[in-house]
Amino acid sequence: MTSLESATDSGPDVNDLVVGVLGGTGDQGRGLAYRLARAGQQVMIGSRSAERAKTVADELENGVLGADNHTVAKDCDVVIVAVPWDGHAELLGSLRAELAGKIVIDCVNPLGFDKQGAYPLRPEEGSAAQQAAALLPESRVTGAFHHLSAVLLQDPQVDRIDIDVMVLGDDRAATDVVRALADRIPGMRGVYAGRLRNAHQVESLVANLIAVNRRYKTHAGLRITGM
Repeated sequence: MTSLESATDSGPDVNDLVVGVLGGTGDQGRGLAYRLARAGQQVMIGSRSAERAKTVADELENGVLGADNHTVAKDCDVVIVAVPWDGHAELLGSLRAELAGKIVIDCVNPLGFDKQGAYPLRPEEGSAAQQAAALLPESRVTGAFHHLSAVLLQDPQVDRIDIDVMVLGDDRAATDVVRALADRIPGMRGVYAGRLRNAHQVESLVANLIAVNRRYKTHAGLRITGM
């Protein structure tokens, strides 16, 4: 593991950080792992099954490693949570010790689906990111990477993904690290978007993007103007 101490005008130096992706065998986690590794980041993906994680890691190439979720949480500097919402609380609650002191990036979107399409759910804590913070009081929890298309992330023919990544958190140094990680991926830009209490509306916006995608047969993203 390495430190997060060096910083320049362009943000913290994240080149040597090892980034773990919990749920790295799912579409979103797999896509994020692929993009970060392709950009030169050291990446590990986690799964309940270490064998499954290693198989997917080999498919992703770019030096990606695979292990069980507990090993990834313990061995990585920064951990992205990309698991299904219905398994979110159980997994994070089981990793409290391994994730203590770590930057945790929650990109989970609590959504429900019915005949009218996707709609946001409101967790008791307010948002998935706030639930993560409640379950991981010794971790530096942030929210980011909510609005990315898993299809684009995984497509090796797509060289750039033009999108702004809204980053939320109460620890400014941690959000700076997350922004710097987003900036490593061609086309992406990390944008600080407020404290963790504002995560619900960011997570909920995915329901709107799903509606846009279905109506216009696209993979919509967001750009912040005026910057």
